[in-house]
Order: sequence, then structure tokens, then C-alpha cells
Amino acid sequence: MKKLMKTFLNHRAKEDPYNLPWTARQLLDGIPSSVCSDPCPKGYRRAAIQGQKICCFDCLPCSEGEILNPNDDSECLKCPEDKWPDSRKEECLPKLIQFLSYEETLGSALACISVLFCLLTYSVFCLFIIKRKTPIVKANNRDLSYLLLISLMFGFMCSLAFIGRPNRIMCMIRQVMFAVIFSLCVSTILAKTITVVMIFSATNPDSKLKKLVGLRIPIYIVPVCTMVQVILCIVWLTTDAPFAEFNMEAEIGIIVIECNEGSRVLFASVLGYMGLLASVSLFVAFLARKLPDTFNETKFIAFSMLVFASVWVTFIPAYLSTKGKQTVAVEIFAILSSSAGCLFCIFSPKCYTILLHPEMNSKENITGRNTRNREKRF
Repeated sequence: MKKLMKTFLNHRAKEDPYNLPWTARQLLDGIPSSVCSDPCPKGYRRAAIQGQKICCFDCLPCSEGEILNPNDDSECLKCPEDKWPDSRKEECLPKLIQFLSYEETLGSALACISVLFCLLTYSVFCLFIIKRKTPIVKANNRDLSYLLLISLMFGFMCSLAFIGRPNRIMCMIRQVMFAVIFSLCVSTILAKTITVVMIFSATNPDSKLKKLVGLRIPIYIVPVCTMVQVILCIVWLTTDAPFAEFNMEAEIGIIVIECNEGSRVLFASVLGYMGLLASVSLFVAFLARKLPDTFNETKFIAFSMLVFASVWVTFIPAYLSTKGKQTVAVEIFAILSSSAGCLFCIFSPKCYTILLHPEMNSKENITGRNTRNREKRF
């Protein structure tokens, strides 16, 4: 076979001696090939085989985040922290910068949902202003209802601060705004719940809470509870405020710009205080759920606080298990869903009565129901 191959190559060499491959010339000249291993492909380095000749080697891929040394194909070089190898591992390219922006589908969708819920809350607020003289709006302190609707509007809008490229100012604003607004919202719900309890106590001559009605305690609950959260936020901002940072390790080949909470102890204190307010509101509303209130205010408040607490309890594992911009999306979703839960649970029954059953929104109807409730009780 080898003899036939040489005869064929000799014939080719006579016809076209300058177009003969170099390996064929080696075969004709009797020079053996010194290559026992093929050259390594791009992105692979040469690794000598122990006990073998230098021309025999293995090809090992460069590790993650490394490229082949252009001056020495037996070693790989690690890319800088802000760069990542290309697909062939020949060059270090700048990493992609990622954050939740308005230009992408997820960011724009969350922004649209926030605006729509804000407009819906504003519509309910306008409806309550128009029907401010009706019994269902007057019930359980209409001023607190106005304040709750305004805080919910700001709650929906504060989620917009979480969308866009983070910087130091925005990181401080978004966290403080979120904490203060939700503390105002929950403290208002707590004040509404205590108002229901005190109103019922005023109609019951045997109640020990009747003496507290004249003190107008619900008026002081909102500013005092909110001021405590404001003080916590001031301490947080002056000692170790949130700041923007470049997270190189969240996702492979991507730089995630995110907000670092700064002091985790103060951040946990802010969230813990908000959770304490929600727990107290849920506890008081649950105890008062069977009071003979015409519009079942305490039942709706208890259910809204149950939804609120459920959202934020499930938020914690979801927040810890996500990375990159999905973490911000989870936080925005928790803000929107908890605010929407409070809006629908507390105000949708009242809007239903005002718009679809106006005959129930009368003083005579309320008086008749209260009378029947008192007769049943006694």
C-alpha cells in the first residue's frame, strides 16, 4: 500500500512539482512527521503528558473566566473582574451591565401596573370625596379613609423608584420612601380598627373602654407610629446609608448594579417595625371581627392585614432565592400585591355598596341594622 502511494505521489510530482503538499514531500523524502498530537483548538491550552515526548500533549480547556495566553499556548490568563472571555476564549470583553430598566418588558409592565393601581386608588378617593356626606363614608372616620387612600397611592407610586439604574441617592430614597409610606398605611389601618372598637364601646354602657372615647386616641396613633419609623430611617441614613454597588458574582458574565442596604441591622429594624405594626393591626382587627358593625369594617381590615402579612412572609424566601434584577422585581411585586390587597379588601365592599346598592347607603338602613343587632344581643 505504501509503495502504491509513493508511485502515485511521484506521478503527481512529475506533473506539478510546485503544487505538492508538504506532508507528501515528507513521505517522498522519507522524513517522518514529528507531530504526535494535533494543535489545540481555540480556548484550550497544551498540557504535557508525563513520560511522553514534548510533541505529545493533551488539550485542556481554559477555566471559567480565563482566556488562552496569546504568547504561550500552554497557559491561560484570568480576565479582569469587570471583563469576561468571548465565546472562543481569545479576548476579554467588558461584562454586560444589568439592572431593571423601563426599556425592558418586565420593567415597563411593572411600571404600567403601578400607574394603573395608582389611578384606581385615585378614582376611589374621588368617589369618597363626592359621597363624603353618605353614612358609609362617614362610618369609622372618613378622614382616616382619605389618609389611607393617599398613602396607598404613594405606595403604588414608590415602586417606580425601584425601576431604573440605581445610584446612591435613589437607593436611599427608595428604601426610606417604602418604609415610611407603608408605616403610614399600616398605622392608619390600626387607627381605623381602634376607631371601630371605641365606637362600639361608646354604645355599650358596660364597656371599660368607654372612658377612652373622649381622648380621641386614633388621631395620635398615625403620627406617633409613623414618627417612630421616620426616626429609625434618619438613624439608618446618618450611620450607614444604602448605596449602589456593582455585584460581579450574582450572574456569570454580568455585572448587576444593585442597592446595598448598608447596615443590615437597621434595615432589619425598619422592616421589623413595619411587621410589628401589621401584627398589632391584625391582632386588634381579629379580636374585633365579631363586633356588630354595619359594614363589617373589622372583618375587612382583618382580612386585608392577613393578605398583607402573607405577602411579606412569602416575600422573604423569594427575595433570598433570586438574583440580579429578579430580586428587585420580587420586591416591587410584594409592594404592589400588598397595597392592592389593602385597597380591595377594605374599599371594594364600600364601593360596591355606593355604586350598585345605594339604597343600603342610608342612615335609616344603618339605624335599623344596629337596632336589630342590639335586640339580638340583649
